[in-house]
Amino acid sequence: MPEDHYQAEVATKFATEVAVEDGEDDAAQQATGRPRTMTSTAEIDSTITHPGSVRINVKGAFIVDTPEQPGTPANPSGTGNSYHETKDIRLPNHTAVISHIAVDIGGSLAKVVYFSREAHSNDPGGRLNFQSFETDRVDDCIEFMRHLKDKQLALNGSKPGELCVMATGGGSYKYYDRIRQRLDVDVLREDEMECLIIGLDFFITEIPREVFTYSETDPMHFASPNANIYPYMLVNIGSGVSILKVSGPRTYERVGGTSLGGGTLWGILSLLTPAESFDEMLDMAAHGDNAKVDMLVGDIYGTDYGKIGLKSTTIASSFGKVFRMKREAENEAEDTGGLSNGDDQNRRQEQQKLDQTSVSTSSQPQQPPQPRPTSSRASELARSRFSSADISRSLLYAISNNIGQISYLQSQVHGLSRIYFGGSFIRGHPQTMNTLSYAIKFWSKGEKQAYFLRHEGYLGAVGAFLKHQPRNWGRRGSFEESR
Repeated sequence: MPEDHYQAEVATKFATEVAVEDGEDDAAQQATGRPRTMTSTAEIDSTITHPGSVRINVKGAFIVDTPEQPGTPANPSGTGNSYHETKDIRLPNHTAVISHIAVDIGGSLAKVVYFSREAHSNDPGGRLNFQSFETDRVDDCIEFMRHLKDKQLALNGSKPGELCVMATGGGSYKYYDRIRQRLDVDVLREDEMECLIIGLDFFITEIPREVFTYSETDPMHFASPNANIYPYMLVNIGSGVSILKVSGPRTYERVGGTSLGGGTLWGILSLLTPAESFDEMLDMAAHGDNAKVDMLVGDIYGTDYGKIGLKSTTIASSFGKVFRMKREAENEAEDTGGLSNGDDQNRRQEQQKLDQTSVSTSSQPQQPPQPRPTSSRASELARSRFSSADISRSLLYAISNNIGQISYLQSQVHGLSRIYFGGSFIRGHPQTMNTLSYAIKFWSKGEKQAYFLRHEGYLGAVGAFLKHQPRNWGRRGSFEESR
């Protein structure tokens, strides 16, 4: 088999570079003022050595920490229901034209990843941009993608009409027809779990200052990009939780999970607090005191339970103080009459109605007596004992502790010491990361390590973005031949 044909086959099988598509070479050069870029033999050799590493040209890549304006069009919907991440990834050496965007539509959030050249700059390369929307407002997300389509020549040099959408997550099926009809583009659906792994591998191996460990004493200790990453465990916390064991490039299995995830926190807190968004709930949790809601070890023992390694501040029972404090409030209301602002008169009227009903139905079979409703005053006193912030923090800890312990048990069963936490539930929230990290260290006695990512919610979207293979990939002329 000729060497160039063999290299073409290898490139097709292990595509890792987003290349210039057929017919785009001249247009790309005119639009960008840059020479056509091709995949070198050295890059193909690297791909053969690391066949599972899905890469774009990441030489010199870095996360943009400064609040500079990215090459991103404004949200055309103007609804304020989207959130643009400021942590764009600068790719100074990626000059190839890109004619696709990626979207990961989950149960709670839709995440969009796309490439753009530097706005108002002659510098080479560009950046990956990150945008999220609430799934309940998926039409805003689709409108934003339509806006990207209209601006694709200015954004990345690709010709109008050539945009492709790489879609993953459950919403890629639920909203497939809607996206196609509204955008009039090809929509390629990709497997959700595979995209998660591809995205995580990319972040672990290619992006500096992306992966970090977390503790109260060392909040963000960055791990250097490392090619020796397998095996590991991914705990993806979205609306629910999926736990994946990853043994190699695209070699994985779902080994567990739980339905108590971000959707649980969002749903319960939307009933118990006035918060209207997930970020608002996290903000309330940051200012709350769970000790006013949870029963702690110190509440039971009065001190630490050192014999089994429990501090006095350890949660013995989530929401364990609520029932007792509620009863205290109700008893207090009854001791003081529990009646105000006309409650006494209303109560007498209600009792008269009950007496009349009892007389008129005396000939009917007797129903068991119903408990007397708690007075409104008692209910108000009970509710006043618990703030929305305290409730938010308590529930956040309850769900995070549960996920942390399940993750540890799964890692123990499968003999894995590195545990990566991803998903939009985390959102870089200190209490969440500290709880998950502490749970892993506590149960493993320090033998296992929890890792977090700065783009934790975009693993699937980035994986879908990297899955795109240009039409000419692997054909002769799409790489530099060694002569």
